[in-house]
Parts: sequence; structure tokens; C-alpha cells
Amino acid sequence: MPELPEVERAVKQIKRLALNKTIQRVETTEDNIVFSGITHEEFANEITGRKITGVKRYGKSFYLELDGQGKLPVLHFGMTGMLQVKGEKPMYYKETPKSASTDWPPRFMKFILHMRDECTQATAEIAFMDARRLGKIRLRATPDKEAPISELGFDPILCMPSLEVFEPLVMKRSCPIKALLLDQSFSAGVGNWVADEILYHSRIHPEQRCNTLTTTQIGNLHQFTKFVCETAVSVDADATKFPEDWLFKHRWGKGKKTKADPLKLVSGDFATIKWVTVGGRTSAYVAELQQLTSQAPVPLIKKRTTHSHSLEGGSESDLSVLTDSDPEVSQPSSKKRVRKT
Repeated sequence: MPELPEVERAVKQIKRLALNKTIQRVETTEDNIVFSGITHEEFANEITGRKITGVKRYGKSFYLELDGQGKLPVLHFGMTGMLQVKGEKPMYYKETPKSASTDWPPRFMKFILHMRDECTQATAEIAFMDARRLGKIRLRATPDKEAPISELGFDPILCMPSLEVFEPLVMKRSCPIKALLLDQSFSAGVGNWVADEILYHSRIHPEQRCNTLTTTQIGNLHQFTKFVCETAVSVDADATKFPEDWLFKHRWGKGKKTKADPLKLVSGDFATIKWVTVGGRTSAYVAELQQLTSQAPVPLIKKRTTHSHSLEGGSESDLSVLTDSDPEVSQPSSKKRVRKT
């Protein structure tokens, strides 16, 4: 799913395309799951005629700042949400498939903003799409002071806590460290691949219990939480530009005929990539580098070992607040119809 780096890329895309343009018209699709607490008509009516003055992100959520009176749109991609600019292919998570199309309006669109620059008269259209309907579209008067953003933990880019603050936040928990990293009330924006990358660089097994981590491990965790996010954002979440020694570059071939390039250890030997389900998500780790150390008994979890590389499955809630148990996510459905204003 789109995580902090991919959402930051979307924010930059909107700034490039829409900043200082007026929303002349909003085309929407009825969806009482994705539109949260509002109807698609209410969403369109609230933002039509207002100028986009800014775009901000916190964790995996982002929102548009608009002039005039009224609430602001707060958006979350969920598992498969994305943006598409008219005339361009959509920006997919991980890589754009060959089947990607510039057809307009795009499939699975929830809304399209029709915008115009009042000075240059230049026009643009941008669509929000969500095939699996796990994203959210909300309206908030003060997005940074209201749920869901107000309930999120620290953002590794915007407000990474000091090591002195970070250490007790980790040590007071007894859940597996991977589950804690996925908890959006702990680290906002960290999802499955980012968490696995952080743990790989930190040399920590995803099942390691938080309160059994050493001072060195917590220091590594603090350093690489910020490092992984900053590095991915610096290349606009373009996976082809990620460092070759990142786990991300080698984890995607599980169950596929074409395997990813094998990851090599410093010794020159091939790394053994294994998978385990932690916090309800499939976690990839390198057996030679991320070893589970002695700790209190861990609940039995089904494991799978292979030298291939995993494509993550499962889902993640909009705002997951984990304890020591794994989350459950439901996927309801409803009918939809298109409305133009």
C-alpha cells in the first residue's frame, strides 16, 4: 500500500499541478465507504469555487488547504488509492504496470478536480482513484487538530522524537517490534515495506519483543526509522533509485516465475530471505542478519521460509492502534453511481 514516501510524492504532484488554481468543478462517484461521514455531493459542494493554496501531509494522510470559508478535504489512499493527472499514467505503488492507461475518466475514480489558473487560464484535471475502496475521503475544519491526524503518532520526517524520548516509547511495549512500527498511533506513515526496511537496516528480527531490545538496537531503530523515510522521499519514492543493498530491491519474487535479483551479504554469499506474519502483515527479513534473541515466549505464528522474495499481502486499517494482538480489517462493499456538478 502507499506509505509515507508514496504519499509525499502525491503531495508534490498536487503542488506541481494544482497550487494556486481554483476548483471550478468537482466530478464525483457515490461511495459511502470511501467518503467518510459525508456524501459525495457534500464533498463536491464544499470545495467547488475555492482556490488551492497549499497541500500538507502527516503520516499517510494529506489534505488540501483552500481559501474562503468551509472545511478542507483530508485524503487517505488505503491499500490501492492513487492519483492520476489527465493525459498522464497514474502513479502506482512500487511500479507502473504495462497495462496502465491514460483513459479518462479513469476506472475506480472517486472524484476529479477540474481546475483553472485565474491568471494564465491554464486548466488541469486530477483524479483520486481507489480500486479496493479502503481509502478515505473526509472533510475537516482544522485537519491537524482533528481525527484521524490528531490521533497519529510521530511522523519520521516532520517530527521524529529524540532518542531520549523514543527509547521509553518502545521499551514500555511488549508486542513484537514490527507490530509497533505498523501502529499508526506510534509512527505515522510507516507501513509494511518501510517497517521491514527499517528492521533490516537495524538488524532486528520483526518478532523481537519491544521490551527485550538492547540499547544498541533501539539506537539503530531510531536512526534508521528516519533514514529510510528520508532516503525514499529524496528520490520521490522511485524504487529504481533506491540503494541496491536495500531489502526492498530483493523481496518481491515470492511465488513468481521471475525472481528478484538475489541479495548478497558483505561476505559475498547470498542472503536468505524469510517471511513471517507479524501484526497481521507478511514480514520479510534476512535470516543471517536479523536473529531472534532470547526473550519471553512469543505466541505461535505460522512461518514460511524461502529463498524467493515476497510480494506483501494482507491489509492495513486506516488508523491501526495495536496492542499485543494482531489487527483485523473488514472490507465492506456498497453500490455506487456517478454524479457531476
